[in-house]
Amino acid sequence: MPAISVNKDPESLTMSLIADFDVPLRRLWDAYADPRQLERFWGPPTYPSKFTRHDMFPGGRSLYFMTGPEGDTHHGYWEYIEVKEPHSFEVRDGFANADGTPSTEMPSMRMVFNFEETPTGSRMTNTTYFDTLEDMTKLLEMGAEEGALEAMSQMDAVLADLRSYSHGMATNIDILGDTQVRVSRVIRGSVDQVWQAHNDADSMKKWMLGPDGWSMPVCELADEVGDTYRYEWQQDGGDTRFGFTGELLEVEAPHRAVTTERMIGTDGPSTLNEMTLTPVESGTLVSLVITYPDAEIRDMILGTGMTDGMETSYARLEEVLA
Repeated sequence: MPAISVNKDPESLTMSLIADFDVPLRRLWDAYADPRQLERFWGPPTYPSKFTRHDMFPGGRSLYFMTGPEGDTHHGYWEYIEVKEPHSFEVRDGFANADGTPSTEMPSMRMVFNFEETPTGSRMTNTTYFDTLEDMTKLLEMGAEEGALEAMSQMDAVLADLRSYSHGMATNIDILGDTQVRVSRVIRGSVDQVWQAHNDADSMKKWMLGPDGWSMPVCELADEVGDTYRYEWQQDGGDTRFGFTGELLEVEAPHRAVTTERMIGTDGPSTLNEMTLTPVESGTLVSLVITYPDAEIRDMILGTGMTDGMETSYARLEEVLA
């Protein structure tokens, strides 16, 4: 467990937590930048968290929920005010409703995370700024300090597990809930390079092909919110063909894009795809959160070998970027 000190100051309406770790600064930063790592320690052990959104850039948002031992869920959000990779980030932190909107019944607070090198590794200083003494008292009575200490107590195991999150690991899928999954892969390349590769038709035709033996004759991009896209693939030497179409709902280049997706020629419902690109030490973390209409459709699509096809495409993307 890291060395931790906590200071509560009612006069300045702050609570500061300082924790020292025997890992490099960048390793500590990536534990917060990567939602797969963050959800392993953000929250008490009896209330594990899942991040359904994690946009670590100014103006971005993170959404998460914690599940208690009785199956009860509690939702929260971060609104990013400032991000200075890998030294600090500042968020507005608060309780949320199930749909991710801020709760009007509970207070929010401002949190500043600072990261610095030390002779033995790195240090994280988390300062929470409360709006009023009443808010501070209420949140401390609810266990804000105890929750923060329990979160820190889980970090050593996360920081030691470097291989699970580094470049070279295959595409993996995390089940976030009955209708949501998160597809993750670290790509060797910068955020700008990976973003460009997802938004240039000539490049996409080289790497977004799934298994060998397929080509992409149609790649019509959506450039602005409200535009539609259309992708079609054809098997080499045959007539087998399929494709997807959808609408671009949100875009924050080069970090986030949200689209709908529906298979061409079917009456099936659309999925919601939220892609986020985050810089990490070994490249760019691609996180794709997919929301399905229900668990049955989720399991049916996952059973098609989607993950293997995406891994083949991502591996090919690295070759294109190289």
